[in-house]
Amino acid sequence: MTRSIVAILRGLDPENALSVGQALIDAGIKKIEVPLNSPEPFDSISRLAKAFGDQALIGAGTVLTVEDVAKVAQAGGRLIVSPDCNRDVIQSTKAAGLLSYPGVMTPTECFAALHAGADGLKIFPGSLIGPDGVKAMRAVLPPECEVLAVGGADASNFAAWHAAGISGFGIGSALFKPDMSLDTIAHNAAVLVAAYDAVFTP
Repeated sequence: MTRSIVAILRGLDPENALSVGQALIDAGIKKIEVPLNSPEPFDSISRLAKAFGDQALIGAGTVLTVEDVAKVAQAGGRLIVSPDCNRDVIQSTKAAGLLSYPGVMTPTECFAALHAGADGLKIFPGSLIGPDGVKAMRAVLPPECEVLAVGGADASNFAAWHAAGISGFGIGSALFKPDMSLDTIAHNAAVLVAAYDAVFTP
């Protein structure tokens, strides 16, 4: 099963990128984003892509400009995640052959992102919209559209999000913080994967 869990490694240091990436992949999380407001993010993305590009989908978060899309592609990343719905970023992402997941909060933004070519939608901040808001938007979105909840989703509420029609999650601090030990990150990943499988396994 391909789990739709995107690990958000905000604050990741390049020196720790491979050990953290290996721990996540071993636990069953195979979608990894390094936010561009992390230390030397393109270095981390390059290291992860070279080591794990054949096992996992590696990319960047907090991508705000067309120039950053090009840098991610050059580093070997294949996933572009943004906190906003920027048509230029979406279209440049698709032109580069990468996957686009822009941040959206309203039906208008959802459809603007899809019309621009987005591969999926990042509901952000999820804590403000909640499962009820997602359920309402799901009624009008294309059923095949992948919708990720980011911000406010963790193992304790996966079931509520799933019932609302969410496809998956972007998980940050519930999974990774720069000061966490590798054992803690691996434990967090295992808990999230178990919770995900319990809800999404047919």
